[in-house]
Amino acid sequence: MTATPKGIAVYGAASNSIDKTYFAAACAVGAELARRGMTVVNGGGSMGLMGATIDGALNAGGKATGVIPRFMKERGWDHTRLTECVVVETMHQRKKTMADLSMGVIALPGGIGTFEEVMEIMTWRQLGLFNGNIVLLDINGFYRPLVELLRHATEGGFMRPDHFEHLFTVTADPAEAVAIACTPPEHHDFSRKF
Repeated sequence: MTATPKGIAVYGAASNSIDKTYFAAACAVGAELARRGMTVVNGGGSMGLMGATIDGALNAGGKATGVIPRFMKERGWDHTRLTECVVVETMHQRKKTMADLSMGVIALPGGIGTFEEVMEIMTWRQLGLFNGNIVLLDINGFYRPLVELLRHATEGGFMRPDHFEHLFTVTADPAEAVAIACTPPEHHDFSRKF
């Protein structure tokens, strides 16, 4: 029997050129995970919201596991204070390892890499390859266009209504995002989409 992972995967921007509001939310997510005894699992980068989430967790006495491809580690992009650094060979291995170490996912705002991670984990959940809750942390309405695109795909018959309803939850509150991600899916109400 496999033990339940004690981590929550947190996706988010690697950019430092974004509003400070996003950094505050990332730190709050990390700190709240630490308070709950959950390990932050992310891409292990030192910059942007990845780094801020790690800092938030570590500064609150928590743990952070970074999963980083070798080429990124060799370029010095890794966070130097990680509790654990897992070096993998490919981006796909990075995402798979993060999912394997996690019982839920929180998506902070981000760019194309974050979008790709979110879409892949939703696909895995749809296919039964990942069973944790997926939470979009909608700071400043960041994820509203994505949710509307998914709603549009559902209304056009490209996506089943039950998948739209049960693949993800949306909140603007970092503490609530952590609470949802830490809740077993069978005990969670997925109706919140705005």
